[in-house]
Amino acid sequence: MTTGTPSLPEGQAQHSSLTLHATQNSELLREHIMSTVGNKVFKDLKADEVDEEVTTIGSLCLSCHGQGETRLLLTRIPFYKEVVLMSFHCKHCGWSNNELQSASEFQERGHKLDLTVRYKRDLDRQVVKTEYASLCIPEVEFEVQEKTQPGLVTNIEGLIDRAIQGIRQILTSPAVDAETIEKLTSFTQKMEDLKRVEKPFHLIIEDCSGNSFIENPYHPEKDLQLVVSHFRRSVEQNLMLGLPVDGGSYSGGNIEDEAADPREEVHSFATRCPECQAPAETKMKLTDIPHFKEVVIMALVCEVCGHKTNEVKSGGGIEPKGKRIELTLKERIDLTRDVLKSETCTLEIPELELEIGPGLIAGKFTTVEGLLEDIIAQLGRDNPFIQGDSATGETKKRLEKFVTRMDAIKELRETCTVVLDDPCGNSYIQNLLAPNEDPQLRIIHYERTSEQNEELGLNDMKVEDYAEECH
Repeated sequence: MTTGTPSLPEGQAQHSSLTLHATQNSELLREHIMSTVGNKVFKDLKADEVDEEVTTIGSLCLSCHGQGETRLLLTRIPFYKEVVLMSFHCKHCGWSNNELQSASEFQERGHKLDLTVRYKRDLDRQVVKTEYASLCIPEVEFEVQEKTQPGLVTNIEGLIDRAIQGIRQILTSPAVDAETIEKLTSFTQKMEDLKRVEKPFHLIIEDCSGNSFIENPYHPEKDLQLVVSHFRRSVEQNLMLGLPVDGGSYSGGNIEDEAADPREEVHSFATRCPECQAPAETKMKLTDIPHFKEVVIMALVCEVCGHKTNEVKSGGGIEPKGKRIELTLKERIDLTRDVLKSETCTLEIPELELEIGPGLIAGKFTTVEGLLEDIIAQLGRDNPFIQGDSATGETKKRLEKFVTRMDAIKELRETCTVVLDDPCGNSYIQNLLAPNEDPQLRIIHYERTSEQNEELGLNDMKVEDYAEECH
């Protein structure tokens, strides 16, 4: 039995209401955002500062058509992205609802999150489900299609309770016949049984926007219960997101002199600062890394808040084979080696049992020391689970121990191996003895697995005899 419909009447009503409220007040919200330029628009969520950051807007109640109130909170979820929390309440009829909308840009690819729920503690994992995400629990044949519910932030137990409440709401309708009541009652019991976790079950969220999220409670270690895979959006999914059908979002700047050498030019295009949302400019330049290949370096400096970002993307295509680079850190000079980490590269430090996927640290051109600093910043000192209200004793102790060991590695008091595993073959660590072989640097070329080719979109790509077939 497949059922996403039990909670649809309530979900669709909430979604329609909040959509209308957002439309009615979009100009006011835009003025609020622009008035905060120079400060952070999306601030970290803190219990003692919530009331100061809430924006209140008068809105039409779709239940009694009286004047209600919508409260907006722009915040950032740790290890995730910026979101807008919206809550509506009507003092005349008492009707209320709430919704979460992602304030981040759509990701380049959609993703599928497949979590195996094995223990009761897994029910407490935080979940962010956008309105573009579908949800499925195969063991009970439960499914919720995309665009049938508003976005929400809850935990796994909350998702199950929400489904049960939707079914029970249907059971109160006098139009439901006895046979349907019996089936829905039986299904409700199956959903209740899931909360006892007597046997493992799968929770699958597939989001074409790439903005859904399931918490990893073992951070910074890898979550062995969660499998994340990425996919290319279909034409229909791009249309649903309001994206161009060809997938392009930027056509590039005008180049007056087409004969000019692109390596000597610095191109720029308008964007917004990811910290304060003020208008900013991203600069882009094509450069060549000795003994490697061409790369595109992009950098942004915000003149309002001073925030800086930089990112590196490969200027070439995908290599015929994947590449695994292993560097043993022994001397101070090893920390000065140039490193190019592409956006598809996984970083590992086996001595710490640390594995960082492609998403946490973007593609960048730096040094080994700079890469270690990024790891410490992302997983340690800037980590809200250490500094924020959400820090628990066990998690805080584990992450502080991790930062201590990383500092020891950076100061060479502890030896380690830095591993870059890139299925595209576009990552690089400098060979200090080039063109001779470096004994501390080991490079392994390998055949990609079918799953890696699928994620890179290579399985369905035809390049052999392509020109002849076109003619």
